[in-house]
Amino acid sequence: MSSMPVIGVFTVGTILSLALFSFNEDRPVSTPTATINSDAGDAKYSSAGFDLTPWTKSQIEERCKDLTEEQIRITQASGTERPFCGTLLDNKKDGIYCCVVCRLPLFESTSKFTSGTGWPSFYRALAEGHIVEIEDKSHGMVRTEIRCGRCGGHLGHVFPDGPPPTGRRYCLNSEALEFYEEGDDLPEGARPDAEIGYFAGGCFWGVEHGFSLLPGVLDVVSGYQQGTVDRPEYKAVCAGTTGHAESVKVVFDPDVIDFGTLCKYFMYLHDPTQLNRQGPDRGTQYRSGIYTVGEKQLNTARQVLSEVQASEEFSGRQIVTELEAAKTFWAAEDYHQDYIAKTGRVCHVNIPAALKAIGRDPADLSAGH
Repeated sequence: MSSMPVIGVFTVGTILSLALFSFNEDRPVSTPTATINSDAGDAKYSSAGFDLTPWTKSQIEERCKDLTEEQIRITQASGTERPFCGTLLDNKKDGIYCCVVCRLPLFESTSKFTSGTGWPSFYRALAEGHIVEIEDKSHGMVRTEIRCGRCGGHLGHVFPDGPPPTGRRYCLNSEALEFYEEGDDLPEGARPDAEIGYFAGGCFWGVEHGFSLLPGVLDVVSGYQQGTVDRPEYKAVCAGTTGHAESVKVVFDPDVIDFGTLCKYFMYLHDPTQLNRQGPDRGTQYRSGIYTVGEKQLNTARQVLSEVQASEEFSGRQIVTELEAAKTFWAAEDYHQDYIAKTGRVCHVNIPAALKAIGRDPADLSAGH
């Protein structure tokens, strides 16, 4: 799996951007298991595009050669550091907190708060699947232990007495974490293994289904984007009062399919010349849009739109697809996810035309799946 994405150089800022679009405090952003099964081997990917394939014993042992005795005691033997002694307790810098063993990003600085307990505390994880919760009955108590979702290293515990909006307090050992300040280059392990793209093309049921057929696409989630209200609900979005578009989040392997190909596929999957509608659906929530993360995605999308507009198929037809920097993606309600796969309903998308546009045989709609 390549670690060099189209979104550019991997810095803490890049990861914070991906985290913003990958977490929903009220609803899951991905599958119920919070991980995405790839069609290649046993790899699993989080909603933020990180490989969550469990580390082997030999991988952990090799990494532990570079750790201190205290870090090993805490992460491998479920140890606890003394309160008010951790090096990251009073850290107020912007950045991300990663697992000290495998460097999987776990928390972002914006969710850190002062709990008064003596340990670094956070009210939400960076992305689903990055933290695993296990019942802990040690020391005569019943608590919820938290472990790294990739290497299984012990991190601390989580309690139901945190601040809004989650009401949770993730209580961490400083020695179980590795902090990277915003602007820092990230090492291998802290970089996402997959990429994310956002597309709005009318009813998200059909757009989600269309993208899910492509080899290299690891997961597609229906949701709401580019609006002005937090945690929007379907009825409010349909009423046109929140400013959101029905969009999909596409998690993909850039070694198999690149962002430019996804953009071209999308332009033929729906009708990009229809303003605030697709097929029978009317309203600004059904507008056409590509919402980009980083300059490279933006430039790629611009080039694809220009090429498609100049093509014979769109001669005399003006493309109205909006091209904007991605804002917060809010996952839609569970019943919207995988809707066509579950119901068999037909939607507005033109899958054969989209496949043909990227040079794939329309007769093979599910190649590699």
